[in-house]
Amino acid sequence: MDIERIARHLVTTNRQLARAFPQTTLHAIEAAIKASESLHAGEIRFAVEGSLDGEPLFKGQTARARAIEVFSKLRVWDTEHNNGLLIYLLLADRAVEIVADRGIHAKVGEEAWAGICRDMKAAFAQSRFEAGVVSGVQSVTRHLAQHFPGGADNVDELPNRPEVL
Repeated sequence: MDIERIARHLVTTNRQLARAFPQTTLHAIEAAIKASESLHAGEIRFAVEGSLDGEPLFKGQTARARAIEVFSKLRVWDTEHNNGLLIYLLLADRAVEIVADRGIHAKVGEEAWAGICRDMKAAFAQSRFEAGVVSGVQSVTRHLAQHFPGGADNVDELPNRPEVL
């Protein structure tokens, strides 16, 4: 049991989450996702969670495990071409995870996602949340545009608005 982690999660409030991600930031992220999806056939979701509660926290659930749960909860996997992708931030840990559906993951892979997550974490360490997420979306865009180019029949299957959990 990691007492420091538990304490961080217990003191991370909804107010801190709202301060890091005010409505203007959420709108900017939504606009970045919409612009991104005009360039490729992938589907991007962004979710941010302030902290873990109760049992998941005390059982030591990792940010990765939670990101996979959120990927499922938001039905990011439910796209016609298996081309959904989730960028997940667990604010209390400053942990960023990218979970890509099998269609994307087969073409891009963990190394690329890990690099994007590192860059986003560096921005978050400086409290540059909006810039970090928008830059992350733009980095993901380069990979998706390369492997899943958009076309005239590009359908927006998932909501572009960020999910605040």
